[in-house]
Amino acid sequence: MLYFDTSFLAPLILPEATSDPAAAFFCSLSAEELAVSHWTRVEFSSLLAREVRIGGLDAAAAMRADAKFEAMVDDSFLVLLPSADDFALAKRFLGRFETGLRAGDALHLAIAGNHRAAAIYTLNRTWHRQLGICISIESALGWQCSAIRIDYAAMATPVMPR
Repeated sequence: MLYFDTSFLAPLILPEATSDPAAAFFCSLSAEELAVSHWTRVEFSSLLAREVRIGGLDAAAAMRADAKFEAMVDDSFLVLLPSADDFALAKRFLGRFETGLRAGDALHLAIAGNHRAAAIYTLNRTWHRQLGICISIESALGWQCSAIRIDYAAMATPVMPR
């Protein structure tokens, strides 16, 4: 299974510089292996609400984008339901203070890890700096996207202060 965070999916719905390469990349994948979580759906709605608040989208455009996103998710992705174990693992990840992870990112990592995702696809470059785990870079039509593989056992072990 390949897990996708919100940053990787947003360009498929909202026009930006990475939209065309992202769409081409997705066309090369099999829908049977794609996964997101219900948390991804919440984050995308939050992104739309923020765009409306700052004037980047009007309410009608945001509603259309949300409907398009939901249709894409329903048609192409396995949607994982976060469990109590996912929240517990996310909390453990946040105990690694040196990573600088935010709660939502830790939850994505936990969900993907607990569901044994082979990789997490993200455009969130801060994950690479925070976690130091960018293992492979894949190109799609000259576009750089990141596949992250994580040592979950190491991430879930808090670093004890000296």
